[in-house]
Amino acid sequence: MKVPKRLQPLVEDGLIDEVVAQLMSGKEAQVFVVRCGEELRCAKVFKEARQRSFKQAVTYQEGRKVRNSRRARAMSKKTRYGQREQESAWLNAEVEALYRLAAADVRVPRPHGFVDGVLLMERIADDAGDVAPRLDDVDLPPDVARDYHQRLVDEVVKMLCAGLIHGDLSAFNILVGATGPVIIDLPQAVDAAGNNNAPWMLVRDVDNLKRHFGRFAPDLLGTDYGKEIWAHYEAGSLYPGMSLTGQYAPSQLPVDVDGVMRVIDDARAEAEARVAGRSEEGDDEDW
Repeated sequence: MKVPKRLQPLVEDGLIDEVVAQLMSGKEAQVFVVRCGEELRCAKVFKEARQRSFKQAVTYQEGRKVRNSRRARAMSKKTRYGQREQESAWLNAEVEALYRLAAADVRVPRPHGFVDGVLLMERIADDAGDVAPRLDDVDLPPDVARDYHQRLVDEVVKMLCAGLIHGDLSAFNILVGATGPVIIDLPQAVDAAGNNNAPWMLVRDVDNLKRHFGRFAPDLLGTDYGKEIWAHYEAGSLYPGMSLTGQYAPSQLPVDVDGVMRVIDDARAEAEARVAGRSEEGDDEDW
């Protein structure tokens, strides 16, 4: 096929030898099957973010750090420069998440480079070597549904241990490859420690899995892995490969309100003492 304009520089630089076919085109990006040497890969060409919901973007971007203060100010003021930097930050966040998760052994497409808004990555294939179908397009026997569900819950745990939450996990962004499910599409990946929306996003991701696989294995509908996983994460007891029960019971221990208030009062007293100390030092300097 004719080489798309955005892929031409990669062809000229020898990163891509041939553009084989267009795989998909969506709001976020176009994806092409390309040949790199003897290997078929995917090239994800990101589109501009004009069609994205700003409200949604803010929800997902909370906790993402911008090191350059000039960029951060421009992004907050929504200047033209700031909008370009916002777009760059959004794209880089997906690429960084993909590399981070691949390094943590999460089953995502292996990244092979990011150049001029184009992400080269592993092409996920099925048993026949064809492009793997989305999970939503596959009917599963109950035992396979339970197996895939357990595998994906384990992947969610590994993601969280790496500090990330997918944020939009569903049957539409999971491929069924030759060796099982593969998680894709990470533009909205959430920083678990820095985003106040992280708990419910994690639970929503896991509940989406439960509802989908519950269509084939109804016993999964009674599980509550999402809240169980988050409880372990908050307690610092979560680790990859841990055995989960699928059940969650909120703590029944009474809250020590008096103890909490004592801690608050002590902290307030310490703060007031520090302020008073600085005031006395200032008076001494006047003498």
